[in-house]
Amino acid sequence: MSDAGTSSRSHERILRVCRTAPDARTLRLQVVEELRRVVGFDAYAWLLTDPVTLVGASPLADVPWLPELPRQIRLKYLTPVNRWTALTERPVALLREATGGALSQSRVWDELLCRYGVDDAASVVFQDRYGCWAFLELWRSGGKGGFCRAEAALLSDLVEPLTAALRRCQASTFATWTQRDPSGTGPVVLLLSPELQVRGQTPATTAFLRVLVPPDEGRRPVPAVAYNVAAQLLAVEAGVDSHPPSARVHLSGGRWMTVRAARIGGAGPADERDIAVTIEQSSPAERVDLFARAFGLSAREREILDHLANGNDTREIARRMILSENTVQDHLKSVFGKTAAHSRRALLARAVGS
Repeated sequence: MSDAGTSSRSHERILRVCRTAPDARTLRLQVVEELRRVVGFDAYAWLLTDPVTLVGASPLADVPWLPELPRQIRLKYLTPVNRWTALTERPVALLREATGGALSQSRVWDELLCRYGVDDAASVVFQDRYGCWAFLELWRSGGKGGFCRAEAALLSDLVEPLTAALRRCQASTFATWTQRDPSGTGPVVLLLSPELQVRGQTPATTAFLRVLVPPDEGRRPVPAVAYNVAAQLLAVEAGVDSHPPSARVHLSGGRWMTVRAARIGGAGPADERDIAVTIEQSSPAERVDLFARAFGLSAREREILDHLANGNDTREIARRMILSENTVQDHLKSVFGKTAAHSRRALLARAVGS
């Protein structure tokens, strides 16, 4: 743990990053470097999540078990201990503390992380009333011992501003589409084994994955988002979590994609059948929901946006919502103010896509 002066300076720098980072990737990279100064860790993974399903996507990670990444993700989703979906009372949880030092209670530690000398894990969830926007895992290894409560408190103090910044960054992705579909033509499908090993994929898939998670020079893209939705499918089947195995993820240039996982039909037990992961353009309704959450629209503002997306004018919206037309206009002004849109047409172009 660093001294109070160092912690205070890092805290201020992180708050500055929260205000200025142009996108979620830059935000996370800069914050991780600051956290290294005040919270010692040897590996990390920071995933954006679909705010409704809480399934991870768009990961940033530095881990020594990269060759076993599908196994680590599968075990992470199947481990109830400190699962990010269950951290509702407090946003930061420590593995040693949660298990009373019996780390083997965690399936992902018992079956994988113990072999890499992991001594403790700090789990952080970034969630507000509009949804869950990300989760972060920090691992400490090499006999350094566990994270302390002071470190957990430092992380907790950063959760609220980081959550707001992550949501702001997601909101900034809703722009008019600026580039063509990077995959060309054809369906985007991966076929995974029950252990999440890639068995095959369509020709269009690689191009999409290169945009979703840009690989290092000369390396093939890692289908991390496919691993995550497939792992959530396994978690649902095991009764660990009930959220659907799907996630909306920003591709580029205002494009949002929806990734889903399902078992391939056929003979034999369900848990022995392969898993198909599909990636397709998010529907207008899926975009509008995410747009409303990212910009922090109220329930009534969201309802008005839904009516606009369905082609209703002010008079019809007022009739359906049992409001005066002036009240509808007032709510629209509030929506314009939150989204920096200057007209209904511009608002819908960003929310629904074009």
